[in-house]
Amino acid sequence: MAIGVTGGRVRGHRVGAGLLAWRGIPYAAPPVGALRLRAPEPVRPWSGVREAIAFGNPAPQRKRRDTSEDCLTLNVLTPSGPTRKPRPVVVFFHGGAYLTGTSAGPLYRGEQLVGRGDVVYVSVNYRLGALGYLDFREQGFDANLGLRDQIAALEWVRDNISAFGGDPDNVTIMGQSAGGNAVTTLLCVPAARGLFARGIAESPPVASANDSGTAQAWARRFVTELGTDLGSAPAESLVQTAHTMAMRAADEFPGSRPFAPVVDGELLPETPLDAFANGTANPVPLLLGTNAQEGRLFPLVLDIAPSNPARIRKLLAGTDPEVSARIRAAYRSRGSVAFGGDVLFLDPALRCAEGHSVTAPTYFYRYDFAPRLLELARIGATHGTELLAVFGIGDTALGRATTALGGRRALRAVTETVQRHWFSFARGGAPEADWPRYTPTERSTYVIDERSRVVADPDAAQREAFVGYR
Repeated sequence: MAIGVTGGRVRGHRVGAGLLAWRGIPYAAPPVGALRLRAPEPVRPWSGVREAIAFGNPAPQRKRRDTSEDCLTLNVLTPSGPTRKPRPVVVFFHGGAYLTGTSAGPLYRGEQLVGRGDVVYVSVNYRLGALGYLDFREQGFDANLGLRDQIAALEWVRDNISAFGGDPDNVTIMGQSAGGNAVTTLLCVPAARGLFARGIAESPPVASANDSGTAQAWARRFVTELGTDLGSAPAESLVQTAHTMAMRAADEFPGSRPFAPVVDGELLPETPLDAFANGTANPVPLLLGTNAQEGRLFPLVLDIAPSNPARIRKLLAGTDPEVSARIRAAYRSRGSVAFGGDVLFLDPALRCAEGHSVTAPTYFYRYDFAPRLLELARIGATHGTELLAVFGIGDTALGRATTALGGRRALRAVTETVQRHWFSFARGGAPEADWPRYTPTERSTYVIDERSRVVADPDAAQREAFVGYR
């Protein structure tokens, strides 16, 4: 099971029944020391055979002890059986607000995905926080480092995935939350064209991008709060300063995103929402959608959404008064938590779908399913819950815990529906025939539940409320 890749040879191992895994493979080398805030460098070769058994270190972040700036690794999971032709490839970017996350997360390991879909699965670590998503060009460094890492990972896939039985011409990029934003952003990066054939963006905050002036203002503020040299500061100091700045920004500038891709005029020429509206995004098929109660997770886990009255007042203060009044009226009965989820996820995702559908096949979903435990906890089909179905973890310990009060059979049905469409899309660029394209006139949306169905414009009231916003 030793395979030659860029940099040397790697040996994988068997996981579960009929699967082979290679973990912690370097796809690039992070600059170190005073040059740490630079674009990724080529893989540093190694001698002998590298044992690809353990996941690589996560990028520096809070509440983890195993992090390292030497984090630019990926993992490959394949069926062990023979195939008559190269398999489709799915490359997954994890979420975490560009501040947290790792490809080693138990939800993302992919065994149930690969085992059922006959695909090659690649999961990626990339730089986060200040080390990945601030614009330090004024300080003599580079911008868009996390985005550059993701492009380097896709270049590695292009150059190496055939050795694992994958088809480099049939690559689907997939991500959730910040990873979904990575997908929609990569569609708008000219340098990424040709590296993938289509994208799946789950709950993407498509508007998460900063113009150059805003991004550099955040960088200056970060340097001031850090109080020491960027090149020599411990990673822990960078992480803590980033967390503090993100939490303050949620109150001081609601809806802002200090850590996000940057419209730098080089790698990212315009905001993704502008690119989709202008028809300049890469015209590849795109499947995207949101969950019915996106906002309910954030007050409990990462309180950065504009989901309380004080933040909403600040957010809407600069909005056209007529638009602001319309939004307030639409959410008077839905509540501020629903507004927070919709302004971050639903509204920009719908605008993305509307624009992209003019130039490329586009498919939109709303994920409504929630086991009884999540309903009783009053979070419902909140942010990230579709991952249970996408990765087919219903029969794992996490899946059994989630359905302990009921819904296990329903989760199996929803998993079958989701994976059936996701696999069809990954193989050929379209879900199965019962899911029609999204268009600006029909707005056909696949509502995923125990009994899934197609609904025309199911969130019309919310969509219309945001017309003219920003």
